[in-house]
Formats: sequence, structure tokens, C-alpha cells
Amino acid sequence: MGLHDDSLDYHESDPPGKIEIATTKSTSTQRDLSLAYSPGVAAPCGEIAETPEDAYRYTAKGNLVAVVSDGSAVLGLGDIGPVASKPVMEGKGVLFKRFADIDVFDIELDASSTEAFVGHVAAMEPTFGGVNLEDIAAPDCFTIEERLREQMDVPVFHDDQHGTAIISGAALINAAQIAGKDLGDLNVTFAGAGAAATATARFFVSLGVSTENITMCDIDGILTSDRAAQGELHQYNREFARDRTPGDLADAMDSSDVFVGLSAGGIVDEAMVRSMAENPIIFAMANPDPEIDYHAAKNAREDTVIMATGRSDYPNQVNNVLGFPFIFRGALDVRATEINEAMKVAAAERLAELAREDVPDAVVKAYGEQPLQFGPEYIIPKPLDPRILFELAPAVANAAVESGAARRELDLSQYVEHLEARLGKSREMMRVVFNKAQRDPKRVVFAEGTDVKIIRAAYQLIDQEIADPVLIGDREQITQTISELGLSFSPDILNPAEMELDTYAETLYERRKRNGITRRDAAERITDGNYLGSVLVERGEADAMLTGLTHQYPAALRPPLQIIGTDDDADYAAGVYMLTFKNRVVFCADTTVNQDPSAEVLAEVTRHTAALARRFNVEPRAALLSYSDFGSVRTAGAAKPRRAAERLRENPTVDFPVDGEMQADTAVVEEMLTGTYEFSDLDEPANVLVFPNLEAGNIAYKLLQRLGGAEAIGPMLVGMDKPVHVLQRGDEVKDIVNMASVAVVDAQEK
Repeated sequence: MGLHDDSLDYHESDPPGKIEIATTKSTSTQRDLSLAYSPGVAAPCGEIAETPEDAYRYTAKGNLVAVVSDGSAVLGLGDIGPVASKPVMEGKGVLFKRFADIDVFDIELDASSTEAFVGHVAAMEPTFGGVNLEDIAAPDCFTIEERLREQMDVPVFHDDQHGTAIISGAALINAAQIAGKDLGDLNVTFAGAGAAATATARFFVSLGVSTENITMCDIDGILTSDRAAQGELHQYNREFARDRTPGDLADAMDSSDVFVGLSAGGIVDEAMVRSMAENPIIFAMANPDPEIDYHAAKNAREDTVIMATGRSDYPNQVNNVLGFPFIFRGALDVRATEINEAMKVAAAERLAELAREDVPDAVVKAYGEQPLQFGPEYIIPKPLDPRILFELAPAVANAAVESGAARRELDLSQYVEHLEARLGKSREMMRVVFNKAQRDPKRVVFAEGTDVKIIRAAYQLIDQEIADPVLIGDREQITQTISELGLSFSPDILNPAEMELDTYAETLYERRKRNGITRRDAAERITDGNYLGSVLVERGEADAMLTGLTHQYPAALRPPLQIIGTDDDADYAAGVYMLTFKNRVVFCADTTVNQDPSAEVLAEVTRHTAALARRFNVEPRAALLSYSDFGSVRTAGAAKPRRAAERLRENPTVDFPVDGEMQADTAVVEEMLTGTYEFSDLDEPANVLVFPNLEAGNIAYKLLQRLGGAEAIGPMLVGMDKPVHVLQRGDEVKDIVNMASVAVVDAQEK
């Protein structure tokens, strides 16, 4: 099927539409229902009646936005009316929720007049924390927003105007930088004089573009003072009427630095592009067809043409989803009374800055592995970049506070953690580790220092003050890669070819001389990053080590096991994955090292995994898993975890609850654990799950990750004498940063 039929099927499939209402509190018992509704609900009602501001405390108002439209100017469809516009408004709600965890009611109004529209929306102020106006025809959209902003004490934002303005403004900041031009000197031509074009022109002025340097055209040509005097222009675009000779779009574009298209497809040709100033900037944003085709514009000239469109299949898509979810997020969280110009400028400037930073692997993969690096083909971030929430929302919130629009202030460092928790438990858990690591960064050696991902991770570790990375590898290759990536940093590089390695070879020899290693063997092996890195950590010249990105797991693990070995109170190392769900975290062990552990090994692995959980500020509750529940099956396999649990309970140094053997659902379902097996030493579901063998552990964590929707962090190596972690082939930069942070915290505790 084609896109048309696929879309109809998508929207029609049961349940119809794209959104639903879900409960956020338990409703499983009669007690729950009496709290949710009568008679318990009277308590918050009374508090709010006494203090109306408490609506933000006891209801969802603070996270609820109204998406309101009359369907009079739906993008690409025109005036289709309120009912037909509902799929678009539902879609807007999907984007709010997906990108910023904001709940939405879509409201389609059949209003008889501008006054009626304003009255209906203003009357709904008690319900919502903010209002997003959508797809309303000009000039009514200006009047409606203006009046609602005057009447309402919550943010009102017309995304068709300001969203396009903010995103294209961010693109303009970067495009001007690349072209070597100052914003104040730019001559800008607009094709289109409607809501989006007028708002964008105004916003460009806020960014530093001179009003006198803006020429605006509508279907009848350049907006001139004579046309304004004759009443041809409405009051909102009249400010951009110029005292100049009448002309058409081609006349306006001649010698312009910037073309901004918010009109219709195909109205610009290559000759018009050639008439522009050197290194022209072209934002052809008409949808679905831009004012000039991307390739036609690029091929029209030999100098640098910086091109943006509204399409996702070309570079530099000006997509409003880069703005409105995050702008509202910041505004809601400080309970702003409005979204003012300072907040919009802050959003554009931070978005522009973000485009100049290294792009996460997940974003690159999402866009087909195409290179994403600041330059003419990448002047604004991609919508799927998860960093936007953590950058734009705080920037907007801070601007709201500084401009006086906020009703409460936020601790911005804690606010970022709050935002991370909204997007997933794994981010919340890693923030705990990042904060600990940043208090006392350690020296982390990377055995595979020439790998591009390792270099990018090293940059982030330095930038975030998490660790002092040491890269083992060819110095020239590493520095060249840093230059090609456009990164500005100078990591510590150890090139074995430049080093005097005798001392390190001697350490390797002393550690392995009774295990088949000669001095000659040691001299040869020490040039290998895994061996050199292990020796550096063993000698105390580095605090921790990461390896494994380009090696098989057993091969990467072997050198650190041989040289560093296990902790004084450990005979075995083990691999642990932290799996995060929406409201739960579990640590799974052993998933990578011990194939068929004994009861003694299982007990040891449990202790070390519990200690790891505490590094994430999780108080451990351990379950030794089996296919048997507390002796229900009497086999050798079930006896092993049972004996391990007994050993741990008998050990006076074990200061966390542990029990077993038990089945997996018994361990994690509270009703089963505390109801059926009320004698268990666990009074809450387990968060440390110890599997009877490697096969079970590996299978389980992968099933939970793929089918259960868990996010996995690991494998984290426990039981080592000094911090070593073995990466997985295919790990992303964020995984490397995560593991390095864990290694730093390990080193702090060592």
C-alpha cells in the first residue's frame, strides 16, 4: 500500500486515533477508588478551593496543554474545518508526549467569530497549564493569540508563527556563522507574508537582523509603503512594508544574503539563486514542495549554498517539533505566565549551539548512518536527538525566571535530573553515577584509543568533567581523527611506539612468569593496548580501564584477569546488567562470565552485585533464581541457589535481605512474594536477580530488553581488584560514557 492507504489503516486500527487517557495512580482496590473519587477526592478539592495555586500540586494541570484549532489553515490542506483537523491535533499531542512527556487534550472549535473563539479558550484556563494554538488562518491567528495572551495567566503559543520562527532562527544563527556574515548585515528576502512569515521576520529582528534589511513579498509582489497606504496590507505585516520601487520576488532576491520561503512550491528558479550575494542562505520551507528544489538550489552556484527545507529527506529540516515540546516543558515547569521573546530567543540560541556539538550515535543510526557534523549540511539538530529536551527546556525555564515570567524558580542542575527521569529510569540511574563521578574524576585508560567512538566518548568525559581519559594508540591517527570530527580537546595519548616499555614489560613478566610467559613474550605483548592498559592500572598509573569495543569479550577480558586479577575477597569476576523499566530497576547477574557457577560462586556474585547496586543508590534485595520455589523441586540444580542463599544469610557481614531458591515471578511480583510466601526474608520484590548459570542469565536479560522494553546498561564487571569494564562490540558512545562513569565511581570506592 502507499502512504495514503497506510495512513488510513494506521489511524483506523483499533482503537481509532492516536491518543488515549491513562491513569497515573493505582486503581486496583476499593481503597484506591475511594481515594481517586468519592469520598476521598473531597480533600484536594477543599485545598484547591482555599488555595487555587494548589491545583498544580494535586491535579495534572501543570503538565496539561490544550492544542486548539478551528481547522481554518491546516498545513497543506487549507480550510478543512474543525472536525477534519482532529487527526492533526491528535498528532500534535503525540509529539508533545513523545518528546517532552507533556499530556494534551486536543480541542477543535467550531467558533462563529474571533470573539467566540477567544471566549471559549479563555474560559478553559482553569483546566490547562498552557495553550498551543494551531492551524488558524491569518490575520485572525494574530488577533486570537494577542487577546488570549492579554486575558490568560498561562502560556499561549501559536506554533505556526513562533515555532517556525524559532527553528529557522536557530538555523540562521549557524548559517550566518558558516557563511562568515554578521546577522546585522544580512539582507533578507521573504516569500510569503502570512502568519509564519511575519512572525519569523519579527523574530529575526529579535536575533539581530535589521528591520530595514528585510524585504517581504506576497503573491502581488514586494510589500511597499505605497501598498500599505492603499490598504492592501493587514496591520500585522504592514511593519515590513518598504519605501522602495515595486517589484516581484526576483527583484527582491537580487543581491540578498538570505531567502526565506514560507509560501508555495516552485516559485524560485536557479537564475534567482544566482542573483543572490555570495554564499547565499536559502530556507525554502513550503511543504510538501519547497520554493526551489534542494538539488537545483545547490547546483545553481559554485560557492557554498546553505540550504534548509521543511522536508525530512533533505539536510537541515526546519521542523517545529524541535521547538514547541521543549519550550512548553520549560514554561510549564516554572509555571510561566507567558512564553515571551526572551524565552524564544533562548531556545533558538541553545538549539544553534547544540548543532555545533558531537552528535549521539543513536541519532546517526536513526537517520540512516548519514554523517552529521556541523557545517552547511547540518546547521540544526535532528528532531530525534534526545539532548534537545535537556538543553532547551532548562534554557527556556531560566529565561522565564530572568525575564519575570516564572512563578517559581528551579535548581537547574536538579531540573536536568528531573527531565532525565521523565525520559526513562536508565537516565535517572546514570545521573546518580555521573554526579558521583564528577565529584572526583579519575584517570581512565582506553585500550582501543584510536577508535572513533572511544575518541568521541573521551571528549564527552572531559567536557562533562567525569573522567581524565588516557587513549592508547597511534598519536597521529588519534589527533587526525579529532580534527576530522571537529572536536576541540587534547586528551592524554600513550603511543606504545613512542614509549620506553621495559618497566611495563617487566611488570607483565612478574605477574605471568609462572603461567607460561617469558620476558620476550612480555616485551611483545606489552605493545598491545589490552596488556599495556592492564599494567598501567595494576601499577597505579591509571585508576581504571575500559576495553572490548573491537575485541571478542573473552579475549578482551583475559589480559585484565591475568594482570589485575580479582579482589582480595573475591575468587571470581562476574558480569552484571542493570535493566531499567518505567518504575523499576533490576540488576541481573551473572550474564557474561561464569558458565556454571557453584553455590559458593553464586553467593560471591550476589555480594558483589549488591555492592554495585549501592553505587547507583539502590538498596539491594537479592533473589537466587531457579525453576523451584523454596524446595518445591528437589534436584541438584535447585539445590545450588538454595545453598547460596543459606550461605549469605549465615554470613554476618551480609547486610541486605536475600532469599532463594525461587522462581523469577515469585521474586518480582509482590503479591506472590508476600502473600503466598509470607515467610520469605524479602518483604519487597527483589532488585538483584542472580541466575543459576550463564545461559539463563544471558537469555533472560536479552528477553527482558527486547520484549519487556527494558533499557540495559552493562555488562559491568564486578569482583575485580581494580576497576575494569569490558565493552560490547557495537556499543554506542553513550554506553562508553556510562561504563567509564561506573569505572570512575568504582575507583573512588577502591
